[in-house]
Amino acid sequence: MPGTWELIVIAAVGLLIFGNRLPEVGKGLGRGIVEFKKGLRGINDEIEEATKKSEEDRPSS
Repeated sequence: MPGTWELIVIAAVGLLIFGNRLPEVGKGLGRGIVEFKKGLRGINDEIEEATKKSEEDRPSS
C-alpha cells in the first residue's frame, strides 16, 4: 500500500499531465458514473419485474 508521500507525488504528476484537461476528465468521469447508475437501476427494475411476475404465476396453496 503506498504511503502518504507516494500518493502526493502521484497526485502532483497527475496534475502536471492532466492539468489543462482536468475539467474535461472530471466531466467525462461524472457522465460515466451517471450512465453506470442508470444501467444498474434498469437491471434492478428488470429483476423486480421478473420476481413479481413469477410470484403472480405461482399458484397459491
